[in-house]
Amino acid sequence: MFGLVVGTVEEIGEPMIADKRLPLISATGSCRMGRRVGEVVGGRLGRSLLELGGNNAIIIMEDADLDMVIRGTLFGAVGTAGQRCTSTRRLLCHESVVDEITEGLVSAYTQVSIGDPLESGTLMGPLINEDAVNNMRSSIEQAKAEGCEILCGGVEGIERWADRPGHFVEPTIVKVPKGKMPEVVKEETFAPILYIFTISDLDEALAMHNDVDQGLSSAIFTNSMRNAGRFLSPEGSDCGIANVNIGTSGAEIGGAFGGEKDTGGGRESGSDSWKVYMRRQTCTTNWSAEMPLAQGIEFG
Repeated sequence: MFGLVVGTVEEIGEPMIADKRLPLISATGSCRMGRRVGEVVGGRLGRSLLELGGNNAIIIMEDADLDMVIRGTLFGAVGTAGQRCTSTRRLLCHESVVDEITEGLVSAYTQVSIGDPLESGTLMGPLINEDAVNNMRSSIEQAKAEGCEILCGGVEGIERWADRPGHFVEPTIVKVPKGKMPEVVKEETFAPILYIFTISDLDEALAMHNDVDQGLSSAIFTNSMRNAGRFLSPEGSDCGIANVNIGTSGAEIGGAFGGEKDTGGGRESGSDSWKVYMRRQTCTTNWSAEMPLAQGIEFG
């Protein structure tokens, strides 16, 4: 049996998280939502499993397979119109390959077919609603105000679809000035916006990679075992999902899905998930006629 209740936050959400009859609340959504759920559920000493926002990055080293990079990035950033929690938001490219990757991605983006996702040949469908379109527009405008360059899509790519039914947009690539971390990049925009950074080495890439509040999915493209090992080590990616030579989205099926930091720390699926949904109980049964006592205690 599958139960489904649909309603507003006031009608359904708030009563559920405050109800002591629900010992566990599993919630997937924004970091803002997760803070509210954690506050209320924790206040009644309940348990919560939170799978929240992502601000996922791919590190591209100088020895990466660039064809794989472009395919993996395109799928991660444009798939589902950038509306996955594991969607690729940031690309941290080594300075020796950043121009070639950027050129290849801009070319690929201009070939993305946009339209009804039920039609064969469509690669990108619409955003979920008008608010999502407005949020995308706002993020692009803020990126420009912070000194970034729009390479394709942009506000113009939103306007070109404004008179058509549905909330369609064009996927957007934003080039970030070297050495800068715009504030807009630190927040997740649930839309197909990809920010491209230029990095000089893995040290700079990891520092930039981890310099956001979210910690869901991450990836590195490299043919160096040393680079890959460091990325997967405690001083590497601080995310709950870390991939090598594959993108941020799609490879996690069956694994423990979730992230660290503001992503909430919860894990859905995988070996860890079932434990959260169980009520643990330690049981001892004495089948003898004796009463053994701990610590050597004896009663006369």
